Amino acid sequence: MSHFASAVSNVMRRELAGYFATPVAWVFIVIFLVMAGAFTFYIGAFYDRGVADLDPFFTFHPWLYLFLVPAIAMRLWAEERRSGTIELLLTLPLTPWQAVLGKFLAAWAFSGIALALTFPTWITVNYLGDPDNGAIAAAYVGSFLMAGGFLAIGSCISALTKNQVIAFVLGAAACAMFVYAGSPSVIGTMDKLSWVPKAAVSFFESSSFLTHYDNMERGLIAFSDVFFLAAVTIGFLVATVFMLKETKAR
Repeated sequence: MSHFASAVSNVMRRELAGYFATPVAWVFIVIFLVMAGAFTFYIGAFYDRGVADLDPFFTFHPWLYLFLVPAIAMRLWAEERRSGTIELLLTLPLTPWQAVLGKFLAAWAFSGIALALTFPTWITVNYLGDPDNGAIAAAYVGSFLMAGGFLAIGSCISALTKNQVIAFVLGAAACAMFVYAGSPSVIGTMDKLSWVPKAAVSFFESSSFLTHYDNMERGLIAFSDVFFLAAVTIGFLVATVFMLKETKAR
């Protein structure tokens, strides 16, 4: 293993262990599972639909992530700034890229664990019928990639402040922009405005997580959708690294 990968792995393991060192991780996982179940079986009327699929389950993931993922990301760098350990971290034989990737991968792995714990829902739908498991697997992949995008945005916002509450609010707001930009209500309203260019409407629609996640939710993993989510994730991680370098230079 190269020195770069080894350093990233060490940061990731330390951060991931830190999540489970306090009750916060378990509280988050319980809240996520309860809310996912409530949205699926009650709001999504899973049993009333009479269809063996997980559409009600995956449909609400962007809205769940809109609040829960920024709650994970808010502590990534805001806590380091508040406690003053960010200066110590940046003086270690560790590059900003290694620190950012390690922390991000730990948070992403944590969100992946929470998502994986929803497997009883997958088992339930297979018990009740004969679903398209390939489409369900694709939707899980899309959900995981979307969580990574939200986390990268939240990481970038967290690097801007030492206050976790501010990091959460601004992170949720930034994520909301990437969700609502492609919502039917926003796109429909823009279509009705004659002064809004069609190119602008297409841009807003294509820059939304909903547009790209919807395809994966239906079981279609297209290169353009994966590329968009990856580009957003990498772009905000680069911005986080840039801000840390500015902090280190001061």
